Amino acid sequence: MRIAVTIFLTDETITPTRLARELEQRGFAGLYLPEHTHIPVERTTPYPAGGDLPREYGRTLDPFVALGQAAAVTERLGVGTGITLAAQHDPIDLAKQAATLDHLSGGRFTLGLGFGWNVEEAADHGVQWRTRRELVRDRMALMRALWAEEPTAYEGEFGGVRASFAHPKPVQKPRGPVTGPRTLVGGAAGPKLFAHICEYADGWLPIGGRGLSESLPVLRTAWADAGRDPGALQVVPYAVRPSAGKLAHFADLGIEEVVAQLPPEGEAGVLRALDALQPFVDGNGA
Repeated sequence: MRIAVTIFLTDETITPTRLARELEQRGFAGLYLPEHTHIPVERTTPYPAGGDLPREYGRTLDPFVALGQAAAVTERLGVGTGITLAAQHDPIDLAKQAATLDHLSGGRFTLGLGFGWNVEEAADHGVQWRTRRELVRDRMALMRALWAEEPTAYEGEFGGVRASFAHPKPVQKPRGPVTGPRTLVGGAAGPKLFAHICEYADGWLPIGGRGLSESLPVLRTAWADAGRDPGALQVVPYAVRPSAGKLAHFADLGIEEVVAQLPPEGEAGVLRALDALQPFVDGNGA
């Protein structure tokens, strides 16, 4: 099983280049970074995990800039977002960023998408909360038009683009209805989320991985009903605290990659956490 990591990289943590070099040297599969453009001080949206919002949420590095640094100092390490708040981006700009990172990394980029939880953050970007999922769906369709091999126009409910010359193109070729870099969608299990995954993604980023025994068969049924290749579905449990039993359970479900959570600390703390994860990477975790 491939073991990747995620971390809130900030102006106070280990740097992207130091971490990326260490991950590749140790044999980790990838580095996924979250995104928050800002955290409004006056916020009524509760932190999903409960309690006070951790300090690192308001200090995150831009994931595309940080992942560009990580890709530049490695050759094999996967780089991904976990997740990109697509509703908060101009889709033409986001299509260019994603394609450029995928091109420069030699096809190592995973675009992890999410719909967000912070109402106030999204509102500052002009996002109407009730329609944010359809907005993301629409923006993904627009980006697919820009990633197409031939100039392709798109006109949707929330915006459009003229048929355009737009290079570079993502490295990975179209597969089924999906065009662009490897694309995974985060969120809680449910018919709406699974419909999005089946329409424009390669798979699912379930946080923690709880309940997969029940939800994964439902997703696989929806995937097959959508005419997708059953063997192509990718499910990548995210922000996991690994144990031998948990990884064995994931393997029994056909899962091939897990993203472990690292602490948002300086170099010494992060390296200790990598030491603790190393047995799982080496295949002899206990």
